Amino acid sequence: MLFVRKSYFLPTFILVFLTYILFSNLPPGAEIPYIDDPAEYGPPPPRPPPKGNDLIHYRNPTEKHPVEEYIPLPTAAPSPIPRVQYEFPVESWFTRRRRVKKQNAVRNAFKHAWKGYKEHAWLRDELSPLSAEYRESFGGWAATLVDSLDTLIIMGLMDEFEDALQAIEHIDFSTTGATQINVFETNIRYLGGFLGAYDLTNGSYPILLKKAVEVADLIYGSFDTRNRMPQSRWEWTRSALGMGIQPSRNTILAELGSLNLEFTRMSQLTKDPKYFDAIQRITDKLESAQSRTQVPGLWPMMVDAHDMQFTDPRFTVGGMADSTYEYLPKEHILLGAQTDQYRKMYDAAINSIKKRLLFRGMTKDGKDIMFAGNIRSTSKSVIEPQFEHLKCFLGGTVGIGAKVFDRPEELSIARKLTDGCIWAYDIMPTGIMPEALYISPCKNTDDCEWDEQKWHTDVLRRFAKNSQGEEVAQQIISSNKLPPGVTEIPDASYNLRPEAIESVFIMYRITGDKELQDAAWRMFRSIEKMTLTRYGHAAISDVRNPQSSQLDYMESFWLAETLKYFYLIFSEPDVVNLDEYVLNTEAHPFRRPTA
Repeated sequence: MLFVRKSYFLPTFILVFLTYILFSNLPPGAEIPYIDDPAEYGPPPPRPPPKGNDLIHYRNPTEKHPVEEYIPLPTAAPSPIPRVQYEFPVESWFTRRRRVKKQNAVRNAFKHAWKGYKEHAWLRDELSPLSAEYRESFGGWAATLVDSLDTLIIMGLMDEFEDALQAIEHIDFSTTGATQINVFETNIRYLGGFLGAYDLTNGSYPILLKKAVEVADLIYGSFDTRNRMPQSRWEWTRSALGMGIQPSRNTILAELGSLNLEFTRMSQLTKDPKYFDAIQRITDKLESAQSRTQVPGLWPMMVDAHDMQFTDPRFTVGGMADSTYEYLPKEHILLGAQTDQYRKMYDAAINSIKKRLLFRGMTKDGKDIMFAGNIRSTSKSVIEPQFEHLKCFLGGTVGIGAKVFDRPEELSIARKLTDGCIWAYDIMPTGIMPEALYISPCKNTDDCEWDEQKWHTDVLRRFAKNSQGEEVAQQIISSNKLPPGVTEIPDASYNLRPEAIESVFIMYRITGDKELQDAAWRMFRSIEKMTLTRYGHAAISDVRNPQSSQLDYMESFWLAETLKYFYLIFSEPDVVNLDEYVLNTEAHPFRRPTA
């Protein structure tokens, strides 16, 4: 049912109609830029806040393509899943004291950023940490507040949590000033945020599930298409006005394949099968196509969700693809291993990742570290040795997959991938990894001695294809501040990202190796030193420069993920135990079913 203020009906309808004409005449792919380098596309541009009460409200209109019969959740009893976490011994008094001191430092960083958000951007999406203003980047529904709910609980900041609970009553998910709703971001930040806080508090706060239902029912409207594939950049006003929508022919893989955990958990908690049905249809399509893509086992970066075609020649596990692969072992866990579907999909994916994407990086000290590159199906087996911060999730994912799918031989790969990210932090003058970089790959994975001439040749290949000579290579290295083994840094910024500490945390919980805690502390100190502002923490423009300028944005994942993972690696191992919870791609913990 549509609610529109009567006196504004005609101008509102005209505005929506003109918007439809404008966007429907865009050429295919116009809404998604073609990105040669799939490092993430930077912070979203600021958008003016909605003025007063928005005129159009989405109230679950009658579906144009209703589901005749829902696919139900699996009903078999949960099967035992191998243990994920290491059996940690009792720590000494001295060890505990040092750990808690570091944990408190992380907690204080969170409290500082939360204070800035609460004082200057309350009920807005994000704090602008330099100007003490705010940004509305994700629908204007207080993204940072909702995204941070479970972090407040984990850190024991219950007074702040109670304040946040009162505030969420005022969030109206039926309307937004945005012309499109990013279904993926709304799913992982808002729906995931409510569900994580609900599960962590054992359902003690019904308002959390109530708001989760509001969000889930809202974005469920994006699935009302001919083939029940969601319109990932949802033209919600069309749906609200009773007009039809269709999925895009240019849909980012991660935005299609990363709705599983949240919608599955919704069906588990509400007993309503429609949510699981929605994502199971996507999974079935992905599974049927997995062996028939141009790189069997993998899906391309972009998908034609309108006709479910997978013809894009670009393949990566980085930006635009990452969480689709991350969710394969995690959905298996959340379903209690009641089906083998995700095991089979993970097997196919990891085998292809190992064969087609992974390479060893050449380092001056001979470290045995690995990275994930990119390939184009037209380039045969040639790996583009491009790495990005977003790909740092892979070490943790491979580690979880190795445990739950009983693939112990891949734990060493998981560690080498994680160590590759730690290396990328350690080699930079600021101690922080850049958003994207190119790495000189080893000729031989098993025997990789440092070769200065090969590094220079690789640098020249990146910058000056027609130039030769050590002098030219040295000039390029010097002017671009390239550490040994790095051949280009196309994006030197740091956007407060969590992926590296995510894998460091997961691998620490899997192995118990204290070296990973030490690496996490180095990372945290470097990040806090460079990002701290009067009002919070800011992204920085150049990790090669210890005096780098700061950027006036602080995405919600800084509080929801980055600081949460830093806090958890210095927590006792039963805090968000990985044998009791599975974390979504925004680090929101969902309670696992028990056998």
